[in-house]
Amino acid sequence: MSESIKKVFVLDTNVILHDADCINKFQENDIVIPTIVLEELDNFKKGNEERNHNARKFIRSMDNFRKEKHEKKSALSNGGVSLGTGKGLMQVKITGKIAEEIKKAFPEDTSDNRILGLVFDMSNKKDETRKVVLVTKDVNLRIKADVLGLEAEDYENDKADFKGYLGRASIKYPDKGIDDLYVNSIQEVDKSLFKNYPDQVPENMFFILNGTKDKKTALARYSDGKLIHVKKERPSNIEPRNFEQTFSVNALLEAYIKLICLSGKAGTGKTLLAIAAGLQLLKEEKVAQLIIAAATVPLGNKEIGFLPGDAQEKVSPYMQGLFDNLAFIKRQMNQKDSDLIEQKQKSGLISIQPLASIRGRSLNDTFFIIDESQNLTPHEVKTIVTRAGQNTKIVFCGDVSQIDSPYLDAYSNGLSHLIAKMTGQKLFAHVMLEKGERSELAELAADIL
Repeated sequence: MSESIKKVFVLDTNVILHDADCINKFQENDIVIPTIVLEELDNFKKGNEERNHNARKFIRSMDNFRKEKHEKKSALSNGGVSLGTGKGLMQVKITGKIAEEIKKAFPEDTSDNRILGLVFDMSNKKDETRKVVLVTKDVNLRIKADVLGLEAEDYENDKADFKGYLGRASIKYPDKGIDDLYVNSIQEVDKSLFKNYPDQVPENMFFILNGTKDKKTALARYSDGKLIHVKKERPSNIEPRNFEQTFSVNALLEAYIKLICLSGKAGTGKTLLAIAAGLQLLKEEKVAQLIIAAATVPLGNKEIGFLPGDAQEKVSPYMQGLFDNLAFIKRQMNQKDSDLIEQKQKSGLISIQPLASIRGRSLNDTFFIIDESQNLTPHEVKTIVTRAGQNTKIVFCGDVSQIDSPYLDAYSNGLSHLIAKMTGQKLFAHVMLEKGERSELAELAADIL
Protein backbone atom coordinates (compact mmCIF):
# COMPACT_ATOMS: atom_id res chain seq x y z
CA MET A 1 0.00 0.00 0.00
CA SER A 2 1.34 3.41 -0.95
CA GLU A 3 2.58 5.66 1.83
CA SER A 4 0.59 8.51 0.22
CA ILE A 5 -2.74 6.80 0.99
CA LYS A 6 -4.71 8.80 3.51
CA LYS A 7 -5.58 7.19 6.83
CA VAL A 8 -8.79 7.39 8.80
CA PHE A 9 -8.16 6.97 12.53
CA VAL A 10 -11.05 5.69 14.67
CA LEU A 11 -10.42 6.77 18.27
CA ASP A 12 -11.21 4.74 21.36
CA THR A 13 -12.42 6.45 24.56
CA ASN A 14 -9.19 5.79 26.46
CA VAL A 15 -7.18 7.80 23.90
CA ILE A 16 -9.31 10.89 24.55
CA LEU A 17 -9.18 10.41 28.32
CA HIS A 18 -5.41 10.16 28.03
CA ASP A 19 -5.01 13.25 25.81
CA ALA A 20 -7.91 15.65 25.30
CA ASP A 21 -6.07 17.29 22.41
CA CYS A 22 -5.45 14.01 20.55
CA ILE A 23 -7.60 14.88 17.51
CA ASN A 24 -5.09 17.59 16.57
CA LYS A 25 -2.14 15.20 16.46
CA PHE A 26 -2.84 13.06 13.39
CA GLN A 27 -1.48 15.51 10.78
CA GLU A 28 -3.45 15.50 7.51
CA ASN A 29 -5.36 12.29 8.28
CA ASP A 30 -9.06 12.11 9.11
CA ILE A 31 -10.51 11.31 12.54
CA VAL A 32 -13.66 9.36 13.37
CA ILE A 33 -15.31 9.48 16.80
CA PRO A 34 -17.76 6.58 17.34
CA THR A 35 -21.03 7.62 19.04
CA ILE A 36 -20.44 4.97 21.72
CA VAL A 37 -17.29 6.92 22.67
CA LEU A 38 -19.40 10.03 23.30
CA GLU A 39 -21.65 7.87 25.50
CA GLU A 40 -18.66 6.67 27.51
CA LEU A 41 -17.22 10.19 27.83
CA ASP A 42 -20.52 11.27 29.39
CA ASN A 43 -19.73 8.95 32.31
CA PHE A 44 -16.44 10.77 32.95
CA LYS A 45 -17.71 14.37 32.99
CA LYS A 46 -17.86 14.61 36.77
CA GLY A 47 -14.82 14.31 39.02
CA ASN A 48 -11.40 15.84 39.63
CA GLU A 49 -9.17 13.18 38.14
CA GLU A 50 -7.10 14.03 35.09
CA ARG A 51 -9.33 11.88 32.90
CA ASN A 52 -12.39 13.84 34.08
CA HIS A 53 -10.73 17.11 33.10
CA ASN A 54 -9.79 15.60 29.74
CA ALA A 55 -13.35 14.38 29.15
CA ARG A 56 -14.78 17.83 29.85
CA LYS A 57 -12.18 19.56 27.70
CA PHE A 58 -12.83 17.24 24.75
CA ILE A 59 -16.61 17.59 25.05
CA ARG A 60 -16.23 21.40 24.98
CA SER A 61 -14.09 21.17 21.84
CA MET A 62 -16.70 18.91 20.24
CA ASP A 63 -19.38 21.46 21.07
CA ASN A 64 -17.33 24.13 19.28
CA PHE A 65 -17.19 21.90 16.21
CA ARG A 66 -20.94 21.31 16.49
CA LYS A 67 -21.58 25.07 16.50
CA GLU A 68 -19.34 25.47 13.47
CA LYS A 69 -21.26 22.82 11.58
CA HIS A 70 -24.59 24.31 12.72
CA GLU A 71 -23.62 27.65 11.18
CA LYS A 72 -23.03 25.78 7.92
CA LYS A 73 -26.40 24.00 8.33
CA SER A 74 -24.76 20.60 8.57
CA ALA A 75 -24.02 17.97 11.23
CA LEU A 76 -20.89 16.37 12.67
CA SER A 77 -22.08 13.05 11.27
CA ASN A 78 -22.41 14.47 7.76
CA GLY A 79 -19.06 14.84 5.98
CA GLY A 80 -17.16 15.96 9.04
CA VAL A 81 -15.57 19.25 10.00
CA SER A 82 -12.07 20.50 9.20
CA LEU A 83 -9.57 20.36 12.05
CA GLY A 84 -7.60 23.25 10.56
CA THR A 85 -5.02 24.10 7.93
CA GLY A 86 -2.88 21.09 7.01
CA LYS A 87 -5.08 18.75 9.05
CA GLY A 88 -7.84 16.32 8.11
CA LEU A 89 -11.54 16.09 8.90
CA MET A 90 -13.17 15.01 12.13
CA GLN A 91 -16.45 13.13 11.90
CA VAL A 92 -18.80 11.39 14.33
CA LYS A 93 -20.12 8.02 13.13
CA ILE A 94 -23.00 6.05 14.58
CA THR A 95 -22.08 2.71 16.11
CA GLY A 96 -25.12 0.62 15.24
CA LYS A 97 -25.69 -3.10 15.42
CA ILE A 98 -22.65 -5.34 15.59
CA ALA A 99 -22.02 -7.21 12.32
CA GLU A 100 -22.54 -10.96 12.38
CA GLU A 101 -18.87 -11.48 11.46
CA ILE A 102 -17.89 -9.73 14.70
CA LYS A 103 -20.45 -11.64 16.79
CA LYS A 104 -19.02 -14.97 15.65
CA ALA A 105 -15.73 -14.12 17.35
CA PHE A 106 -16.97 -11.82 20.14
CA PRO A 107 -20.67 -12.39 20.81
CA GLU A 108 -21.19 -9.94 23.70
CA ASP A 109 -22.75 -6.54 23.00
CA THR A 110 -20.03 -4.35 24.56
CA SER A 111 -18.69 -0.89 23.77
CA ASP A 112 -15.41 -2.37 22.54
CA ASN A 113 -17.18 -4.77 20.21
CA ARG A 114 -19.34 -1.97 18.84
CA ILE A 115 -16.23 0.02 18.03
CA LEU A 116 -14.78 -3.06 16.34
CA GLY A 117 -18.00 -3.35 14.37
CA LEU A 118 -17.71 0.23 13.14
CA VAL A 119 -14.07 -0.27 12.12
CA PHE A 120 -15.07 -3.51 10.37
CA ASP A 121 -17.87 -1.78 8.40
CA MET A 122 -15.62 1.14 7.41
CA SER A 123 -12.78 -1.20 6.38
CA ASN A 124 -15.08 -3.23 4.14
CA LYS A 125 -16.01 -0.24 2.02
CA LYS A 126 -14.12 -0.36 -1.25
CA ASP A 127 -11.96 2.76 -1.06
CA GLU A 128 -8.36 2.28 -2.23
CA THR A 129 -7.46 5.86 -1.28
CA ARG A 130 -8.02 5.42 2.47
CA LYS A 131 -6.95 2.98 5.19
CA VAL A 132 -9.00 2.65 8.37
CA VAL A 133 -7.01 2.30 11.61
CA LEU A 134 -8.35 1.82 15.14
CA VAL A 135 -6.34 3.78 17.74
CA THR A 136 -6.63 2.48 21.30
CA LYS A 137 -4.49 2.24 24.40
CA ASP A 138 -6.29 -0.98 25.31
CA VAL A 139 -3.88 -3.82 24.47
CA ASN A 140 -6.64 -6.43 24.51
CA LEU A 141 -8.76 -4.44 22.05
CA ARG A 142 -5.78 -4.22 19.69
CA ILE A 143 -5.42 -8.00 19.90
CA LYS A 144 -9.14 -8.48 19.17
CA ALA A 145 -8.83 -6.19 16.14
CA ASP A 146 -5.89 -8.23 14.88
CA VAL A 147 -7.93 -11.44 15.22
CA LEU A 148 -10.51 -9.89 12.90
CA GLY A 149 -7.86 -8.74 10.42
CA LEU A 150 -8.40 -5.06 11.27
CA GLU A 151 -5.68 -2.41 11.52
CA ALA A 152 -5.08 -1.24 15.10
CA GLU A 153 -2.31 0.64 16.87
CA ASP A 154 -1.44 2.32 20.13
CA TYR A 155 -1.64 6.09 20.55
CA GLU A 156 2.00 6.91 19.89
CA ASN A 157 2.03 10.70 19.97
CA ASP A 158 3.02 11.06 23.62
CA LYS A 159 5.58 8.25 23.71
CA ALA A 160 8.95 9.52 24.82
CA ASP A 161 12.10 9.13 22.77
CA PHE A 162 13.52 7.39 25.82
CA LYS A 163 16.99 6.08 25.03
CA GLY A 164 17.81 4.73 28.46
CA TYR A 165 19.66 7.80 29.73
CA LEU A 166 21.13 6.80 33.10
CA GLY A 167 22.31 10.25 34.15
CA ARG A 168 25.73 8.80 34.99
CA ALA A 169 28.69 7.08 33.37
CA SER A 170 32.29 5.98 33.97
CA ILE A 171 35.23 7.37 32.00
CA LYS A 172 39.01 7.11 32.02
CA TYR A 173 40.55 10.29 33.41
CA PRO A 174 44.15 11.50 33.94
CA ASP A 175 45.48 10.96 37.45
CA LYS A 176 46.61 14.58 37.65
CA GLY A 177 43.12 15.75 36.75
CA ILE A 178 41.70 13.69 39.59
CA ASP A 179 44.26 15.12 42.03
CA ASP A 180 43.46 18.67 40.90
CA LEU A 181 39.74 18.05 41.28
CA TYR A 182 40.21 16.98 44.90
CA VAL A 183 42.22 20.16 45.55
CA ASN A 184 40.18 22.74 43.62
CA SER A 185 36.72 21.06 43.56
CA ILE A 186 36.12 22.34 40.02
CA GLN A 187 37.93 22.24 36.68
CA GLU A 188 37.38 22.92 33.00
CA VAL A 189 36.36 19.92 30.92
CA ASP A 190 38.84 18.43 28.48
CA LYS A 191 36.44 17.61 25.62
CA SER A 192 38.81 15.05 24.15
CA LEU A 193 38.06 12.84 27.17
CA PHE A 194 34.34 12.80 26.38
CA LYS A 195 34.41 11.27 22.91
CA ASN A 196 31.12 9.43 23.53
CA TYR A 197 29.37 12.81 23.64
CA PRO A 198 30.15 14.41 20.26
CA ASP A 199 27.44 17.05 20.59
CA GLN A 200 27.54 17.98 24.24
CA VAL A 201 27.67 16.35 27.64
CA PRO A 202 24.17 16.69 29.16
CA GLU A 203 23.94 19.24 31.96
CA ASN A 204 24.18 17.73 35.44
CA MET A 205 25.34 14.35 34.21
CA PHE A 206 27.39 12.49 36.80
CA PHE A 207 30.71 10.73 36.18
CA ILE A 208 32.93 8.22 37.92
CA LEU A 209 36.45 9.31 36.97
CA ASN A 210 38.85 6.37 36.85
CA GLY A 211 42.56 7.11 36.90
CA THR A 212 44.78 5.71 34.18
CA LYS A 213 47.69 4.40 36.29
CA ASP A 214 47.32 4.64 40.05
CA LYS A 215 43.71 3.40 40.26
CA LYS A 216 42.59 6.76 41.55
CA THR A 217 38.89 7.58 41.37
CA ALA A 218 36.70 10.61 41.87
CA LEU A 219 33.03 11.44 41.51
CA ALA A 220 32.02 14.52 39.54
CA ARG A 221 29.05 16.33 38.03
CA TYR A 222 29.19 18.11 34.68
CA SER A 223 27.86 21.66 34.70
CA ASP A 224 28.33 24.47 32.19
CA GLY A 225 31.53 23.06 30.68
CA LYS A 226 33.09 22.20 34.04
CA LEU A 227 33.45 19.18 36.29
CA ILE A 228 32.41 19.73 39.89
CA HIS A 229 33.72 17.36 42.54
CA VAL A 230 30.90 15.36 44.16
CA LYS A 231 31.56 14.72 47.83
CA LYS A 232 29.64 12.29 50.00
CA GLU A 233 27.01 14.10 52.08
CA ARG A 234 24.76 12.69 54.79
CA PRO A 235 21.34 14.40 54.72
CA SER A 236 19.38 13.81 57.93
CA ASN A 237 22.17 11.46 59.02
CA ILE A 238 21.44 9.04 56.14
CA GLU A 239 24.70 7.91 54.56
CA PRO A 240 24.76 7.01 50.84
CA ARG A 241 25.87 3.41 50.38
CA ASN A 242 27.07 3.56 46.76
CA PHE A 243 28.03 6.05 44.06
CA GLU A 244 24.49 6.11 42.61
CA GLN A 245 23.11 7.24 45.96
CA THR A 246 25.94 9.75 46.36
CA PHE A 247 25.04 11.26 42.97
CA SER A 248 21.38 11.37 43.94
CA VAL A 249 22.06 13.22 47.20
CA ASN A 250 24.24 15.74 45.35
CA ALA A 251 21.40 16.52 42.93
CA LEU A 252 18.82 16.69 45.72
CA LEU A 253 20.83 19.19 47.77
CA GLU A 254 22.17 21.36 44.92
CA ALA A 255 20.30 24.67 45.14
CA TYR A 256 20.05 25.49 41.43
CA ILE A 257 18.77 22.03 40.39
CA LYS A 258 15.01 22.40 40.73
CA LEU A 259 13.74 19.22 39.07
CA ILE A 260 15.09 15.74 39.79
CA CYS A 261 14.12 12.26 38.58
CA LEU A 262 15.31 9.28 40.57
CA SER A 263 14.45 6.07 38.74
CA GLY A 264 15.26 2.45 39.46
CA LYS A 265 14.03 -0.79 40.91
CA ALA A 266 12.61 -1.29 44.38
CA GLY A 267 15.05 -1.03 47.26
CA THR A 268 17.60 1.27 45.62
CA GLY A 269 16.86 4.10 48.07
CA LYS A 270 15.10 6.59 45.78
CA THR A 271 12.34 7.68 48.12
CA LEU A 272 14.38 7.38 51.30
CA LEU A 273 17.10 9.69 49.97
CA ALA A 274 14.55 12.19 48.64
CA ILE A 275 12.79 12.43 52.00
CA ALA A 276 16.11 12.64 53.86
CA ALA A 277 17.24 15.53 51.63
CA GLY A 278 13.90 17.30 52.02
CA LEU A 279 14.09 17.05 55.81
CA GLN A 280 17.67 18.34 55.75
CA LEU A 281 16.73 21.41 53.70
CA LEU A 282 13.69 21.99 55.91
CA LYS A 283 15.81 21.81 59.06
CA GLU A 284 18.29 24.29 57.55
CA GLU A 285 15.31 26.55 56.63
CA LYS A 286 16.25 26.47 52.94
CA VAL A 287 12.65 25.50 52.20
CA ALA A 288 9.52 26.26 54.19
CA GLN A 289 7.65 22.98 53.77
CA LEU A 290 8.03 19.37 52.68
CA ILE A 291 5.15 17.76 50.76
CA ILE A 292 5.19 14.06 49.93
CA ALA A 293 2.71 12.33 47.62
CA ALA A 294 2.43 9.05 45.76
CA ALA A 295 0.88 8.40 42.37
CA THR A 296 -0.76 5.24 43.69
CA VAL A 297 -3.43 7.51 45.18
CA PRO A 298 -6.05 8.47 42.54
CA LEU A 299 -5.70 12.11 41.52
CA GLY A 300 -9.37 12.74 42.10
CA ASN A 301 -9.56 11.15 45.56
CA LYS A 302 -12.41 8.97 44.26
CA GLU A 303 -11.46 5.86 46.21
CA ILE A 304 -10.17 7.56 49.36
CA GLY A 305 -13.41 9.53 49.65
CA PHE A 306 -15.16 6.41 50.91
CA LEU A 307 -12.71 5.90 53.76
CA PRO A 308 -13.41 7.29 57.24
CA GLY A 309 -11.56 10.20 58.81
CA ASP A 310 -10.10 13.48 57.64
CA ALA A 311 -7.98 13.94 54.50
CA GLN A 312 -4.78 12.82 56.24
CA GLU A 313 -6.44 9.68 57.62
CA LYS A 314 -7.97 8.88 54.22
CA VAL A 315 -4.56 9.09 52.54
CA SER A 316 -2.70 7.02 55.14
CA PRO A 317 -3.50 3.51 53.79
CA TYR A 318 -2.00 4.42 50.41
CA MET A 319 1.02 6.14 51.90
CA GLN A 320 2.25 3.70 54.52
CA GLY A 321 5.56 3.18 52.69
CA LEU A 322 6.23 6.91 52.89
CA PHE A 323 5.41 6.97 56.60
CA ASP A 324 7.81 4.02 57.09
CA ASN A 325 10.62 5.93 55.35
CA LEU A 326 9.94 9.02 57.43
CA ALA A 327 9.98 7.00 60.65
CA PHE A 328 13.24 5.27 59.67
CA ILE A 329 14.97 8.59 59.00
CA LYS A 330 13.82 10.04 62.32
CA ARG A 331 15.38 7.06 64.10
CA GLN A 332 18.75 7.91 62.54
CA MET A 333 18.64 11.49 63.86
CA ASN A 334 19.76 12.79 67.22
CA GLN A 335 16.96 13.56 69.69
CA LYS A 336 17.03 17.31 69.03
CA ASP A 337 16.59 16.95 65.26
CA SER A 338 13.99 14.22 65.68
CA ASP A 339 11.94 16.44 67.99
CA LEU A 340 12.23 19.30 65.49
CA ILE A 341 10.90 17.12 62.68
CA GLU A 342 8.08 15.89 64.93
CA GLN A 343 7.16 19.49 65.67
CA LYS A 344 7.14 20.43 61.99
CA GLN A 345 4.94 17.43 61.24
CA LYS A 346 2.39 18.53 63.84
CA SER A 347 2.42 22.09 62.49
CA GLY A 348 1.74 20.88 58.94
CA LEU A 349 5.12 21.88 57.49
CA ILE A 350 5.70 18.21 56.69
CA SER A 351 2.66 16.68 55.04
CA ILE A 352 1.68 13.63 53.02
CA GLN A 353 -1.06 14.63 50.59
CA PRO A 354 -3.02 13.29 47.61
CA LEU A 355 -1.86 14.72 44.29
CA ALA A 356 -5.29 16.24 43.65
CA SER A 357 -4.63 18.77 46.41
CA ILE A 358 -2.05 20.65 44.33
CA ARG A 359 -4.34 21.47 41.39
CA GLY A 360 -4.65 25.23 41.09
CA ARG A 361 -1.99 25.89 43.74
CA SER A 362 1.33 27.66 43.41
CA LEU A 363 3.94 25.91 45.56
CA ASN A 364 6.54 28.35 46.89
CA ASP A 365 9.51 27.47 49.13
CA THR A 366 8.58 23.80 48.89
CA PHE A 367 10.42 20.50 48.60
CA PHE A 368 7.87 18.34 46.78
CA ILE A 369 8.34 14.56 46.38
CA ILE A 370 6.15 12.44 44.10
CA ASP A 371 6.64 8.71 44.61
CA GLU A 372 5.53 5.96 42.16
CA SER A 373 5.58 8.60 39.41
CA GLN A 374 5.73 5.94 36.67
CA ASN A 375 1.94 5.74 37.10
CA LEU A 376 1.44 9.34 35.94
CA THR A 377 0.66 10.40 32.40
CA PRO A 378 2.83 13.03 30.67
CA HIS A 379 0.04 15.57 31.09
CA GLU A 380 -0.24 14.85 34.82
CA VAL A 381 3.52 15.36 35.18
CA LYS A 382 3.22 18.69 33.36
CA THR A 383 0.37 19.70 35.69
CA ILE A 384 2.57 18.99 38.71
CA VAL A 385 5.73 20.71 37.46
CA THR A 386 3.85 23.85 36.41
CA ARG A 387 2.73 24.27 40.04
CA ALA A 388 6.33 25.09 41.04
CA GLY A 389 6.74 28.60 42.44
CA GLN A 390 9.80 30.40 43.73
CA ASN A 391 12.44 28.33 45.55
CA THR A 392 10.64 25.04 44.96
CA LYS A 393 12.30 21.75 44.18
CA ILE A 394 10.31 18.84 42.71
CA VAL A 395 11.50 15.24 42.90
CA PHE A 396 9.94 12.39 40.92
CA CYS A 397 10.74 8.85 42.10
CA GLY A 398 9.68 5.76 40.22
CA ASP A 399 10.37 2.48 38.49
CA VAL A 400 9.19 2.15 34.88
CA SER A 401 9.12 -1.65 35.23
CA GLN A 402 6.41 -1.36 37.91
CA ILE A 403 3.63 0.46 36.04
CA ASP A 404 0.14 -0.21 37.40
CA SER A 405 -1.90 1.76 34.86
CA PRO A 406 -3.33 -0.43 32.04
CA TYR A 407 -2.86 2.39 29.51
CA LEU A 408 0.78 3.32 30.21
CA ASP A 409 4.02 1.59 29.30
CA ALA A 410 7.76 2.17 29.65
CA TYR A 411 7.66 4.84 26.93
CA SER A 412 4.32 6.59 27.43
CA ASN A 413 4.43 7.11 31.21
CA GLY A 414 5.11 10.52 32.69
CA LEU A 415 8.44 9.65 34.29
CA SER A 416 10.03 8.49 31.02
CA HIS A 417 8.49 11.46 29.20
CA LEU A 418 9.98 13.87 31.73
CA ILE A 419 13.46 12.35 31.50
CA ALA A 420 13.41 12.38 27.68
CA LYS A 421 12.21 15.98 27.44
CA MET A 422 14.26 17.54 30.25
CA THR A 423 17.65 15.87 29.80
CA GLY A 424 20.26 18.54 29.15
CA GLN A 425 18.38 21.36 30.88
CA LYS A 426 20.31 23.37 33.46
CA LEU A 427 17.62 22.97 36.15
CA PHE A 428 17.25 19.20 35.70
CA ALA A 429 19.10 16.11 36.90
CA HIS A 430 18.37 12.41 36.58
CA VAL A 431 19.99 9.43 38.24
CA MET A 432 19.16 5.82 37.48
CA LEU A 433 19.76 3.68 40.57
CA GLU A 434 20.42 0.00 40.00
CA LYS A 435 22.11 -1.35 43.11
CA GLY A 436 19.60 -2.47 45.73
CA GLU A 437 20.43 -1.57 49.33
CA ARG A 438 17.25 -2.55 51.19
CA SER A 439 18.50 -6.04 52.07
CA GLU A 440 20.21 -9.02 50.52
CA LEU A 441 16.82 -10.77 50.21
CA ALA A 442 15.13 -7.74 48.58
CA GLU A 443 18.00 -7.40 46.10
CA LEU A 444 17.76 -11.09 45.18
CA ALA A 445 14.00 -10.86 44.69
CA ALA A 446 14.25 -7.71 42.55
CA ASP A 447 16.81 -9.36 40.31
CA ILE A 448 15.40 -12.83 39.71
CA LEU A 449 11.67 -12.92 40.55
